[in-house]
Amino acid sequence: MNRNSLLSSAALILLVLPVSSVLGDGYRTTIGQGEDKIPVVVVRGTPFEMGRVQGVLLKQSINALLPKLLATCQQAEPKRCSNENLDEAWNTVSPYTDVRFKEELRGLSEGSGIPLQLLSRVHAVPIVGDYAFSSVAAWGKATANGHLYQTRNLDWEMALEVQDHPCIVVYLPKSGIAHANITFAGFIGCNTGINAQGITLAEMGDSPGRDYPFKLDGVHFTTMFRSLLYDADSLEQAIDLMKRARRIKKYHFVVGDGQSKQGVKILAHAPDLVVWKDNDPQDELAPRVLKKIVYQDEGRGAYEPLQKSYGKIDHKSMIEMCRLLPIKGGNLLDVVYDATSLDVWVAYAEKLDEAYKRPFVHFPLKDYLDYEAGVGRAEARCAVGQ
Repeated sequence: MNRNSLLSSAALILLVLPVSSVLGDGYRTTIGQGEDKIPVVVVRGTPFEMGRVQGVLLKQSINALLPKLLATCQQAEPKRCSNENLDEAWNTVSPYTDVRFKEELRGLSEGSGIPLQLLSRVHAVPIVGDYAFSSVAAWGKATANGHLYQTRNLDWEMALEVQDHPCIVVYLPKSGIAHANITFAGFIGCNTGINAQGITLAEMGDSPGRDYPFKLDGVHFTTMFRSLLYDADSLEQAIDLMKRARRIKKYHFVVGDGQSKQGVKILAHAPDLVVWKDNDPQDELAPRVLKKIVYQDEGRGAYEPLQKSYGKIDHKSMIEMCRLLPIKGGNLLDVVYDATSLDVWVAYAEKLDEAYKRPFVHFPLKDYLDYEAGVGRAEARCAVGQ
């Protein structure tokens, strides 16, 4: 065999080697059918490796979405979303941002071919933006089986077309807790997620436009949430990690723990957190509070349905809650978690058909935590050379 043949054979071997040999590995599959089909990407390795594999497996969607999203934001808000302003925002939060997040973003750039600076600017858009959502958590005697159920409505701008590129990313890190980010192609920040210990996270933005420009010398919640999913194995630890983080802007958070079956609502408007447990007379919504339930609905009518379904709450009644609470006109994503069984139900908007009108697709996270068992369902798999 001549030298050229040897080189050709070596190249062929490299192409079929699993990417785990040098750069992590992963596969892409789907859940749901037809218009409700949702891509699921499972990645494992270091943060950089998981970012790179994610970039390879979602390259087409990432390239179709992110440059257009940035251009749309800059056209709508040329000053707030200018390159200079987004770069300044990213550079300001960067010293407080988890190095794992920055490494994953670097890997995503390599895998997708999108410049790292463009990715940073896209991830800075929520940092300079203002928006609002809702969430409910119920457990124990409030639910039909004692499990902890939690909702998350994500309401933003339909014109950004992120709903056309839905994605669930399951992370199986070499170090840290496995977790799922219910997100959009190429956006590694977490608006809502769940980890293998049953910690569920939701956020409600409280910073109005009149507060702009925001003071940004801290960590944004979308990166803080990813850190919590990596590290929090209990409700107490999640709260402690939030307290220790240098946070920015004004938020409410709802955090659930499917193992201990308890949840809290958190007011994060100042350096100190205010933590409200269930039926708390100090809760800002008191006396419209209930045992084994916390919620933040911004006055959109959660209390009466929760009273009516009390003791019978399950994923179906929580889906109906999701359909009740969104800000109509901008409902991009709705999620229901059973944090005890690690089951998730997800509805993304389809074009201009909002999420609350769409079917909820079942996503059994526990079925994706064993990487080797999941390879058989792969529709695409990352390999060296791709």
